[in-house]
Amino acid sequence: MILVIDVGNTNISCGVYEGKNLVTTFRLMTRQPRTSDEYGVMFLDMLQRNNVTKKQVEGTVIASVVPNVMHALIGAIGRYIGNTPLIVGPGVRTGIKIVTENPREIGADRIVDAVAGYELYGGPVLVLDFGTATTYDLISEDGSFCAGITAPGIRISAKALWEDTARLPEVEIKKPKSILAQETITSIQAGLVYGQIGQTEYIVNQIKKEAGYTDLKVVATGGMGRIIAEETDVIQVYDPQLTLQGLRIIYEKNK
Repeated sequence: MILVIDVGNTNISCGVYEGKNLVTTFRLMTRQPRTSDEYGVMFLDMLQRNNVTKKQVEGTVIASVVPNVMHALIGAIGRYIGNTPLIVGPGVRTGIKIVTENPREIGADRIVDAVAGYELYGGPVLVLDFGTATTYDLISEDGSFCAGITAPGIRISAKALWEDTARLPEVEIKKPKSILAQETITSIQAGLVYGQIGQTEYIVNQIKKEAGYTDLKVVATGGMGRIIAEETDVIQVYDPQLTLQGLRIIYEKNK
């Protein structure tokens, strides 16, 4: 079995794979400071609760966009799980060629998503990740990472409304029955969700136009991705485990 860990700005998403089979998943909050011992105890507890022992975990792979948690996290894996994790970054084999102007600027999470999108669905493919930020990454038919677009995530937009206005309340992010809102809560929901749908459709169509891909497959992932994917025809596949799959694939390529 291998332990795969995706360290995002909001959550640390983890999974355990036995071959290509995802045995279990669990999540931790990223923004709460923790020591390596705290991480270690939490990992052991989560694994045990899902009937996985540390002896069964033969390897670990980590992709992170939050550098300041890595020292404690790597220490926890070494001390409590008993192996040295593979860290996604320069020098790691991915099978993806990054042909942007500055390849080192591409986040590990985006590389992992690109690997999974290309390996699982073929190229050309556009991978959308609806996380803290909403990202759009284009991978060509030969596996080249050609372009990436970054926009504020739907939760960031919502948080800006709640924190920077005096009278707007915090609301559940969901699609209202109609865009013709007549009170505050559905008004906010309509702006957030329909605004994200509109942004997604425009950006995807513009990418297709400028890249010249008529057969571009569009794959979405991320916590808010399901809401958007269900409401637009420009997304063909919603894969909630795309990032974890990418980590598994990268581990296998470097085994």
